[in-house]
Amino acid sequence: MTMYRSRANPRARREQEIVDELRDLVATSERIAHAFAHRNGLHPTDLQALIHVMRREVADDPLTAGELAGLLNLTTGAATGVVDRLERHGHLRRDRSETDRRKVFLRYGDPGQELAAEFFGPLGRRSSAVLEQFDDAELETVHRFLSAMGRAFAEHHAEL
Repeated sequence: MTMYRSRANPRARREQEIVDELRDLVATSERIAHAFAHRNGLHPTDLQALIHVMRREVADDPLTAGELAGLLNLTTGAATGVVDRLERHGHLRRDRSETDRRKVFLRYGDPGQELAAEFFGPLGRRSSAVLEQFDDAELETVHRFLSAMGRAFAEHHAEL
């Protein structure tokens, strides 16, 4: 079986264009992330850790170091090293749970937030301008597509 479908019909051509655009978007996103990491002396794993912490913090569901280890596919010791390094540079801070003092949550540090806002702010504004071009129904379709593709990618990664 070939990896690429025939481009003989309009749907097949459009599907291939979407796959090509998605591949290009992912590659460009990785280059941007590596530029941020390089500029700020971060290892790519550090950047992935920051992304996980940020997403969960925005969702008001902060991560623990153990959860981060699982998300990064690291041992808890290696994850602690990542967290220590990020905390030392002001990217993260540790906050004890108010209800269970044994539990420690990872939070984005103020210096890290400022660096990210400065670096990614222009991209955020460009992204917002693109999103404004779509009505609610189109955004729902895009969301459904990206969610499904994300699940497909995650399933493939889990099988590796």
